[in-house]
Amino acid sequence: MSLPRRIPRSRFERLGRLGRLAGGLAAGVLNEGTRQLLQGQRPSPSDLLLTPANAHRLSERLSEMRGAVMKIGQLISMDSGQLLPEPLSEALARLRDDAHPMPLGEVAQVLNQAWGRGWEQQFRHFSFTPLAAASIGQVHQAEMKNGRRLAIKIQYPGISESIDSDVENLGRILKLLRQLPSTLDLAPLLDEAKKQLHLEADYRHEAELLRRYADCISGDDRFITPKVITALTTPQVLTMDYLDGVPIEDLAQHSADERDRVAANLLELALRELFEWGLVQTDPNFSNYRYAPESMQVQLLDFGAVRGYSIERRESLRKLVASCLEQDESGMAEAARSVGYLSAEDPPEYRDQVMALLSIVSEPLRHPRYRFGSTDLVSRMSMLLVKIRLEGEYGRLPPPDVLFLHRKLGGLYLLFVRLRAHVPVRELVRKYLV
Repeated sequence: MSLPRRIPRSRFERLGRLGRLAGGLAAGVLNEGTRQLLQGQRPSPSDLLLTPANAHRLSERLSEMRGAVMKIGQLISMDSGQLLPEPLSEALARLRDDAHPMPLGEVAQVLNQAWGRGWEQQFRHFSFTPLAAASIGQVHQAEMKNGRRLAIKIQYPGISESIDSDVENLGRILKLLRQLPSTLDLAPLLDEAKKQLHLEADYRHEAELLRRYADCISGDDRFITPKVITALTTPQVLTMDYLDGVPIEDLAQHSADERDRVAANLLELALRELFEWGLVQTDPNFSNYRYAPESMQVQLLDFGAVRGYSIERRESLRKLVASCLEQDESGMAEAARSVGYLSAEDPPEYRDQVMALLSIVSEPLRHPRYRFGSTDLVSRMSMLLVKIRLEGEYGRLPPPDVLFLHRKLGGLYLLFVRLRAHVPVRELVRKYLV
């Protein structure tokens, strides 16, 4: 985990940090340009802007600020694929690992405001060293005097108030970088991110989503969710039972049967979320899953990114999946327009590329048991995305709610690859297409 850093709170302080980031990037351009000119090279502005040093400056500053700027960086790194130049993509990908945690004094300050002074008397033990630190908050472990173990998510101070200005300022920074395709409109994603982040920054809202999700999954012994401790939950602090499973990636060392079973269960859960409940946990971070070997249950954590999907959206996605499974090209094209991947104004070349991309991505649907541990699907998809970017400078982000689904499915794909799982994708999906 990164070293503790104080979180900049005020709008002006956070704007100043981003301003210094822009200044640092400009200085990096000047230094690198001078160095290359002295060596007789004629560098392009793009090469000068995204040097390894500048890419490090970008990811470090966004990680230090946490909040909306870090979350947007995570979103773009997950959802834009090879539409972004490699240095920028790698810089933003580093934000998916962890954030700088709060100094101890700030942790105490947040808890004093949430619970009142003397709050520590309720606990036998409270660990000020976080278990994890992310974009909006960090998680601590504690034990009450009656022995009940808790996981306590504490929001970074000032994060909620900074969301709108952070998103707007980061949009300006990305425009300054001039590294996105000219037709790639980030505005809908940034607007949706503001709404989503305001919801994620309200921990009482997350607690309600957790309860709704737990009701949906009630009776399915393959999964378990933590119980919310209402008396210790506020908009800035979410208190739940601590679930002591192992990291889901540890399953890679278990038997093939166990790995395959858990992967199939997780895929079926995702299908139920979308097609049955219309309530999808869209955060793909591996840390949101734990595994209890004794009970063979998957423990589900973190419900801030749970999103609802309308019947109309679910039906358009169902038609797209069904068309991809049957390789019905006309049906795929019609459904792709309904979902938002295509429009009537798209050039024919772009339409053909999107159709080819959908065919690659849906490949697991057409196999009785898909071998995630030995596929080159991602490299083939990346090669096509690179071609789209290099040949036409044309690209469009799908609607924001679809992008959040990309995050979910991309995270599951990466987990299944890590587990080297063989999954009956076609059989599982067919049940939800009728």
